[in-house]
Parts: sequence; C-alpha cells; structure tokens
Amino acid sequence: MAGETLVDLREAFEKLVAAGKLGRQHVEALLELTSSGFCSHRNWGFGRITSVDTVFARFTIDFPNRPGHAMDLGFAAESLKPIPRDHILARKSSDLEGLRQLAAMNHLELIKLVLKSYQGRATLDQIQHILVPDVIPQDWRKWWENAKHELKKDGHFVVPTKKTEPITYQQTEVPLDQRLLSEFNNSKGLKAKVAVAIEVQKNLEDVDDKAVLVGPILAALNADIHTHQRTQPAVALEAIFVRDDLAATIGAPPDPTALSASSVWTPETRLAEVLAAAPVAKHRRILESFKAAHAGDWDEAVLATLNDTPSKVCGECAHLLIHEGKLDALKQRLAIWISQHKASSELLLWLAKERSDSYADILGPEVFRAMMTAMERDEFNEKRSNRLRDFIVDDQELLVELIGVADLDVIKDLTRALQLSTVFDDMDKRSLLARIVKSYPAVQSLISGEQNKPDDSLIVSGKSLERRRGEYNELVHQKIPANSKEIAIARSYGDLRENHEYKAAKEMQKLLMRRKVELELQLLQARVTDFTNPRTDVVSLGTRVRLTDLDTQHPETYCILGAWDTDPDRGLISYLTPMGRSLLNRLVGDTVEYESDGHRKRYRIDAIEAYVPTELAAPLPDAGSAPLASPPTVIPAMPPAHAAPQPPEPQPAPASAPEPGPLSVPASGSSSETVSIASAQRPP
Repeated sequence: MAGETLVDLREAFEKLVAAGKLGRQHVEALLELTSSGFCSHRNWGFGRITSVDTVFARFTIDFPNRPGHAMDLGFAAESLKPIPRDHILARKSSDLEGLRQLAAMNHLELIKLVLKSYQGRATLDQIQHILVPDVIPQDWRKWWENAKHELKKDGHFVVPTKKTEPITYQQTEVPLDQRLLSEFNNSKGLKAKVAVAIEVQKNLEDVDDKAVLVGPILAALNADIHTHQRTQPAVALEAIFVRDDLAATIGAPPDPTALSASSVWTPETRLAEVLAAAPVAKHRRILESFKAAHAGDWDEAVLATLNDTPSKVCGECAHLLIHEGKLDALKQRLAIWISQHKASSELLLWLAKERSDSYADILGPEVFRAMMTAMERDEFNEKRSNRLRDFIVDDQELLVELIGVADLDVIKDLTRALQLSTVFDDMDKRSLLARIVKSYPAVQSLISGEQNKPDDSLIVSGKSLERRRGEYNELVHQKIPANSKEIAIARSYGDLRENHEYKAAKEMQKLLMRRKVELELQLLQARVTDFTNPRTDVVSLGTRVRLTDLDTQHPETYCILGAWDTDPDRGLISYLTPMGRSLLNRLVGDTVEYESDGHRKRYRIDAIEAYVPTELAAPLPDAGSAPLASPPTVIPAMPPAHAAPQPPEPQPAPASAPEPGPLSVPASGSSSETVSIASAQRPP
C-alpha cells in the first residue's frame, strides 16, 4: 500500500469492478480497510493489512496465528471489520513501546483510550485482557489500584462497585460527590446501598462538603435498617456498621431513633446464620456486637457456634474467645468434640491450619481419627466439600506432626483405619501411609501385608534389660517432662518465629520422642535368658569361643552373649554383631570370615565351652516386675485408646553392633519373657 493514495486505490478497485472481479458494493468497504490498515475477523481476531494486490485482487494480512495470510478482496470486504488507527489494538500493533510509557506516566489517558476503543465502556476483565501482558507486563494489581484511585477522582469516569459491571467514560465531567450520591440512590436493595456507602467512606477525603453527601445516605440507611433487622439481620448489621463509620467521619450527633447493632440480636437470631451470610471482613465486628448484646452467656453461644460454621468463621470465634481469656474453655470444648468424633470438617480444617502451640495438648493422633470420621460423615450426608481432605493431602507436615508423640499400637490402629477409609483415593492413601512409615518404620510390615517372623525377638541378659528399663523410665519421668517445661518457658518469651530457645526445645522434643519409641519396641521384643546350659558342640549363645587370628596367629577369646551385652574390651560380643553372626552354629576347627570396618577378618575356632554368666547376673523379670512407665496422654480429656505401649524399630545401644532387621511384636504384648539357650539359636 506504500505510495498509493486512496484516489489511486479507488481507480484500481473500479477497474476490478468493470472487469467483473469485484462487486461494486465492496468498493467503499475496501477503501475503509485500506485507509485504516487494521481489521478484525470474527474467528482469526485482530489483523494488520500489510499489502493490497490490485492485479490478483487480494489482501495480505498478518493475523496472530496466520502471518502473511492472502485473502480475496471481495471476501475481505464481506468478512473483515475495519479497526481505526487510534484503536487500542492498532496502537498495540504499531506503537507498543509508546503505550508502555503511557501506562507508566498517565493511567487515565490509557484507560480512556481503551474505553473509547469500545464505545466508551468496558469491564475490568476486558481492560485487563487487553493490557496484560503486552502493555503492563507485571504487577497488574498494583497498577490497577493506583489507576482506580485516579479514576474515582476524575469526573469523566464512572467506576461501579461490582467488578462485573462496565467502567464508562462520559464527556461531561460530574463531581465526585454527585456521582457517589447518584449511584447510592440508584442502588436497589440495602445490600447494594451498603456497598456504595462503603465506597463513599473510602472516597470522603476527596469530597469538599462531606455532610451534604453523607446526610441523605445516613437517613436512607436508617430507614432500610428498620425493615431488614428481622428478615436479613446480617445485611442490617453491615448497614449499621457503615452508617456508624460515616457518622463518626463527619462528626454527626447520635440519632436516638436509629437502631443499634445490639438491637438486631433477638432471641430468634442465630449467630451461625448471621456469620455465614456476612462478609468475612465483618465477622469480628459482628461477634463484638453479639458479645455486647449477650453479656451473660455470649461465650457459650460462641463456643456452640464453632462446630456449625466455616473454617474462617471458626478463626474469628477463637480469636474473640482467646482475647477474652476463654482459651481453656475453648480447648476443653475442642477436646470433647474430638474425643467423641463430633467435630465438623470445617472446625478440624481450621484447627489443622491454625496448629499453633496454644493447642499443642489437643493436637495428636486422635485429631486425625476425628478428621476421617468427619469426612466420612460428610460423604454419607452428600456434602461436596473436599477442603479438609485436600488440605491433609497437600500439607506434608500435618499428619507427621499429629502422630509425632503417639505410641506404636496407636499408630498401628490409625494405619488400619486409614487403609480401610473410603474418603481418600488410592494414590492419596499411599502418600499418607508413606508419611507414617517414614516416622514409624515398624508399621511397614502391616502396610505391605508381611507377617512378623518369630525369630525377630531380641535375646538379652537380665542385667542389660534392667539398664534399658532404667533408661526408658528416666526418659519418660525426667527428660520428657523437663523438656515440656522448657517448651512452656520458651513459649512465654513470645514471637515463636524468632524464638530460638523454643525451636531448640521443640527439636529436642522430637529426639526424645523418637528415642522413646525405639526403647518401647526394644523392650517389647526383649526375651531374657541367663545363658545357662548352652550347646557346646557348636558356637551358640552363652558360649566362650577360643579363636586364632589366621592373619596374625594371635589367640583370642570371645563370649557370645545377648543383643545388648557387647563389650569388646572384656571379650563380650553380641550375637547380632558381624562377628557374632559369623560364629553362630560353627564347629571346632571351622574357619570363619567376616568384614569389620572395611577389613576382612579370618579366624579358626579352636575350642567351645560354656560361659559362666557371673558378670551379667541379674534377677529375671517375673509377673511381679515393675511395668514400663505409661506413655503420656496426648489429650488429657480423652481416655487412652490403648492398653500398652508398642513402639518402632530397635537400635542396639553399642556403636559396634549393627541394627537388626525388622523385629516381630509378640501378640501377648508382654515386655519380656525368659527363654532357654537351646531355643535361642540363630542360623549364621
């Protein structure tokens, strides 16, 4: 099209008409298209006309997904709509950098350009779609907030309260107060008037005569509040709040005939329904007004509301109760609902999100049980919300924290319940079970279906068992309570995010609880022997073995004893060590090899004799032995769901002894029993 004038193009089009290649009705449309140079197709969108060929009667047009597209002139005249050169789309195509500078320097001029391009009106979504990301590549929200503030001050723009309604541009400038009052008067219904009144409150600083604007609005709100206090108490309360804010802004005297927030709360008005119908931003003021209207029993009503409201409302209710010194009552009510499995999924969702240390004595495995019950109840009642389930799956730490201080038998019951649950699909269920196994490896066999093997018990001496029991009791009765006090003291310092003492105490708590679980399982699997009457035809538990180191020809003597009896300096080794495993069941004259610290050791067995267990003498446990210390209850208000502790994977105390494989837990649940040496042999 370069160098050709409209006169030249008209003559060329007329020749095409005369030749029968173009209809006369197409000429004016083609001239308009070539004059603007931009067009729009209903399917292909915006296009830029790059050339016109009057010989072959066709346009060449660049569409977003069809660059260099050739189109017959007659078809173009019928299917294309011309786009003016000052249209926002044309400007984006021809001067994108200029538009970006305009966006940075003059918000109003850019919005005006967009609106004029669309007959003076466009919704916020349309404006954003046009400008982002080409003109405004980032931080649209911040840009729009600044632009909107300027638009409201300018009398040419009308910005509606609803985002779905179009923003309009008008040639005649209307003052801000007149626009606001007109919009308020044209609003239908009290809720719409409240929305405009909130905008009035935001823009009052830009109004010269505030009283002239606010006076009629106050009168109208008072009239509508009277008619809505019974039928729509939530809307009436919103109106009262904005009315009081406006009156305070202009310093208006109190109206004795106006309804107060307290007067809305009649015996028939239910707090939960009002909160559900009101915006989240108004919940705190609604609760404060309810408290003022029910000075004697407000706390009980708020507590009852907790289990019947969305999770966001639960947060505001809890905040009010805590602020008024009702934390203990709140925790007690939560503990009852959790223990009785009556807590709603929304309440439990709030508790899971909150998870602050204030609720540490409530948060435990029973909470997860209550969650599964609540979700199953919702499923039965055909409630479609999956928010609690999704949060449990998405939050990688929630389940781990809830089961962090539980005993193994509780974890096993919880694992079985999770396996049978219908609220999680198979993939989510596997993910949750994997988190349990990571914290409690001992439940792996329960999940995989493997049966515990009878030889997975630990053969120990009476003296070593007493040492382990002493360590466990010291842990439960001294170290863990002392750590709990440290946590409480550190918590009192405030700001847990920067409280290093608190973080250190919580880390120590994890270590102590992990060790507690390890000791519980080890004690549960312990089987006591006195090492009398061992077999001496082969190396067995309770035998003294005389060896010759084949590399040095040096004679050595070792006693093969229990899992916790290793003392290399005294020649005592556990049957679970590499050396102990290699010697078991071998004969005199056999050569044995094993690897120790990366080196191969070779020994010849010279003699086998019975070991005299004087050093390990200790009274064997009987029915009158002191039981293990009972594990602390996670939620004091709830009865424990188990009879005896049953903890995770064992870890032998001596550094030289390797960790045994998965060990079976006896069905009897007894902490120990006496075994004979003859029945305690293991294969090499």
